[in-house]
Amino acid sequence: MTTKPSSSSSNGSTSRGNANPGIDDINLEALTLSEGIRDSPVCIIVLGMAGSGKTTFTRSLIQHAQAQFNPYVVNLDPACREVPYAAHIDIRDTVNYREVMKQYQLGPNGGIVTALNMFTTKMPKFAELVRRAGERGHKWCIIDTPGQIEVFTWSASGSIITEGLATMFPTIVVYVMDVVRSSCPTTFMSNMLYACSILYKTRLPFLIALNKIDLKDCSFVQEWMTDFEVFQDALEQEHSYVNNLTRTMSLTLDTFYENLISCGVSAKTGIGFATLIKHILDCVNEYERDYKPVYEKMRLQRLADQQAIAFPATVVDGAGTAVPMGLNLSDPTTNADNSVFLMAPSLVPVQMDADTEESEADAKNTTEEQNFQSFVQDHLTAQQNKRDKQQRAQQEQKS
Repeated sequence: MTTKPSSSSSNGSTSRGNANPGIDDINLEALTLSEGIRDSPVCIIVLGMAGSGKTTFTRSLIQHAQAQFNPYVVNLDPACREVPYAAHIDIRDTVNYREVMKQYQLGPNGGIVTALNMFTTKMPKFAELVRRAGERGHKWCIIDTPGQIEVFTWSASGSIITEGLATMFPTIVVYVMDVVRSSCPTTFMSNMLYACSILYKTRLPFLIALNKIDLKDCSFVQEWMTDFEVFQDALEQEHSYVNNLTRTMSLTLDTFYENLISCGVSAKTGIGFATLIKHILDCVNEYERDYKPVYEKMRLQRLADQQAIAFPATVVDGAGTAVPMGLNLSDPTTNADNSVFLMAPSLVPVQMDADTEESEADAKNTTEEQNFQSFVQDHLTAQQNKRDKQQRAQQEQKS
């Protein structure tokens, strides 16, 4: 895993010299909570279930907003091979996803969570780059998130990124929903439950983009949201043990549907993006009217907490007995080959030569082969004993 400057910051440092340094040269005190919430850029966080078309949607949104809003693009998916748009900030330039999986012995989802955690350690620099983008004329900042929605939505790093941006800039959430897959009432209800939980967790203006209307019209989804009886009729046609739960959830979500903004779009053909942009502007006004005071209060509370830490209480009770805390801790040695963040000494991988790795692999394969042969032999023996027992039983019956 390597740390590199983002493409935007490196280009800026080339064109403007020392006036616009790279990401590693940014003064962390440049952007502080005391500055208040800025008017620009508007941060648009794109969320959605896997396969809903978030990346393609992000590309189309960038294209349709380019002339008017000059969007600043951020990719936060460390596991993707390629993205169909030019990203100003790409998490893959900061974190090597495969190296994280290898060194921490993680699976795909664990690797994405750890990569996001490592990126979050550079949140002050990330926020500073977004601020500078707004000063350079970028009115929007479009953020593409990982395909696994729960990895970003319910992780600590996702909350830090979302709340950190909302405390500094106008921020809204666009939830991309696959219309084709939502034609099943139970799948539709799963999408709505996800959307409802994200709305109440992020506490931000929320917009649902009903994607892939070039394949299936989205009018049935909007009708299900507004007419409970129509959804019940569609649910009766499905024969599943979760129908009762889905029926109960649909009654519960009536309040959620009342103020929900939805818009049908096609990320492939570009249909509906003009209406979508209007809804985004309405969500920005909603942030200024309803959500900004809340985040302004959170910002002031954080400032008060920082001051309390900076100036601790002068009167301290001296009574008590000191307890030894054990060995002194020291920073782990840096791993020059990989430069992995947060690498504990016990997790630093031991470098092995090719012969050692090959011998260990051969030993492992031999053990697995022996275990398999033993399992096969035990199975054959059990089958033979069963046949012998049946033959003896038949002979006793004949005699």
